[in-house]
Amino acid sequence: MERRRITPFARPSEGSANVPGSKSHTNRVLLCAALADGASRISGALFADDTEAMLEAVRALGATTVIVEDEEILEINGFGKPLRFGNLTVDFRSSGTTSRFLIPVMAAGHGTAVVDGSEQLRSRPFGEQLAALNALGAQISSLNDSDELPLEIHARGVKGGEIEVSGEASSQFISGLLMAAPLFEEGLTLKVPGRLVSRPYVDLTIEVMSDFGVFVEMPDDSTFVVSPQTYAPSNILIEPDASAASYFFAAAAITGGTARVEGLNAASLQGDIEFVRVLEKLGAKVVWDDAYIQVEGRGLSGGRFDLSDFSDTAQTLASVAAFADSEIEITGVGFIRAKETNRIAALVSELTKCGVEVSETNDGLKITPNKWLLRGAEIDTYEDHRMAMSMSLIGLRVPGLEIRDPSCVEKTFPSFYESLEMLRPKPQKRPDLLAVIAIDGPAGSGKSTVAKQLARELRLPNFDTGAMYRAVAAAALRANVHPSDLDGISAIAQTAEIAIGERIFIDGSDATEEIRSPEVNQLVSVVAATSSVRKVLVPRQRKWATDLGGGVMEGRDIGTKVFPDATFKVFLTAELAIRARRRFDESSGVSFEDVLSDLKRRDHVDSTRSDSPLEVAPGALIFDSSRLSTEEVVGELAIIFDTLIEP
Repeated sequence: MERRRITPFARPSEGSANVPGSKSHTNRVLLCAALADGASRISGALFADDTEAMLEAVRALGATTVIVEDEEILEINGFGKPLRFGNLTVDFRSSGTTSRFLIPVMAAGHGTAVVDGSEQLRSRPFGEQLAALNALGAQISSLNDSDELPLEIHARGVKGGEIEVSGEASSQFISGLLMAAPLFEEGLTLKVPGRLVSRPYVDLTIEVMSDFGVFVEMPDDSTFVVSPQTYAPSNILIEPDASAASYFFAAAAITGGTARVEGLNAASLQGDIEFVRVLEKLGAKVVWDDAYIQVEGRGLSGGRFDLSDFSDTAQTLASVAAFADSEIEITGVGFIRAKETNRIAALVSELTKCGVEVSETNDGLKITPNKWLLRGAEIDTYEDHRMAMSMSLIGLRVPGLEIRDPSCVEKTFPSFYESLEMLRPKPQKRPDLLAVIAIDGPAGSGKSTVAKQLARELRLPNFDTGAMYRAVAAAALRANVHPSDLDGISAIAQTAEIAIGERIFIDGSDATEEIRSPEVNQLVSVVAATSSVRKVLVPRQRKWATDLGGGVMEGRDIGTKVFPDATFKVFLTAELAIRARRRFDESSGVSFEDVLSDLKRRDHVDSTRSDSPLEVAPGALIFDSSRLSTEEVVGELAIIFDTLIEP
């Protein structure tokens, strides 16, 4: 099976992304144009598998089309009323909108047809819509004694009248009935009791119908009345797809960068524009311009969000949640279990592979993020375009993520990966770049070894800031300063002469092995957590990198405090047991259990200290080295860093 490896962004996203026309808008417009008597012109249309399915179907019913694909223009000569067709076989491919919009329209015509689709579409339910149509006078039957495709339609017109249909399974059923209703002999009064999921899509349907001269009356919020009417030709400009735009806005939120999408604004017809407001609530800065929307990532908090009206962004938000600072719960989307795949189960499975703690609820899911645990994985997409696009976002900050069957994005966004690349930071000439690489991470993650080898690979200086704190700890032990004497430790930091290089010297004495002793291991977290010590050492660290014109620096707060503006930030981590095994193999005279216990203690001290705690820097790559060799880690980091340099 085809695979696509996602290369992470070395820096936060920037720029604008090309977003195709809205699938939801395009397919509604295509059908209404086909039902009109005359020529309609559609600009900005989406050309993808779902819209190709609609185009093929309306051509089979008698519409003629002229396509200028390079200019995203379609001209359609509709077949008008009455709709007549012979013995047809129509393939809806995998398009839910095409099938659920056209079945009611075909039932209202005159002729015989068998309609079918892909195996994926065959697994999706049609029962609610079929029951409603047959109750209104249609003659539709399943060829396999179920409420699924394939179906046989014996079209003799539909009388119409009044019907009650649940809106909890799919708004597409409602939209399909509404667009067909002007063809019914007596029109349609449609009552939708209770909750109507994805309500903005029904509002979009009503808006498009009015663009073609057909009007829907609403005596109340749950009743839709459509009299017999005739669709008129129209010229329509399709908006960029708000669902597709969500991936780029999410990329900005995840990487801490920016992303702009032209042609969308707060007045968009599409309900999925509300996803941007979710990002705003999570902490992103949003610019709502009349001509574009721009999102700038500024940290991610948590919260509980009802996505029932814009459920196509649930997978996008789930990927964003993996990088949040606290729990995110997605509610109101239980019905997406019956989409292209069971999207909730798929998200639980694939996010778990990536180290995300996620649990399924009755109407959604909860994500409890821990960025330390994120890791690359091979992602199954379940032939679901939205699984592929949303899970790819995790790979923007987590190396080693591969998407299986990436071509499934052709259903709605054939150029998705090319558009995502548009947000990658632009490369610079090497002399113009202050190439500071900040590598942070917990003890035993391999920071020092990786930093040294990466510096050699990239021909940059290397500075081990952790060794500086270890040297202070060793000097304090030499001077018999008690660990509780913070003033004494601070005085040592100010007066000790420390030289960091291939060998470590304290006051002229080689301490390379001494700073790795068990005694220093016990004291170094206390030293690093002492604010007065940090005030002495951090300026020295910044001066070192600036004077040398860059370099590879490793420690526990390089990307957060020492060099928050570093060119390339990495949080190197590994599973606790593997880190303990590495430290145990380097030590002598201590048990594995003692090493494991000490690492747990150090992780707690380092991550909870009040001054510069160990945490993932904003926008930093999160690299789990658990099952990789040093050479593999260095090779991957070098490839990512090279994306910043002009060839």
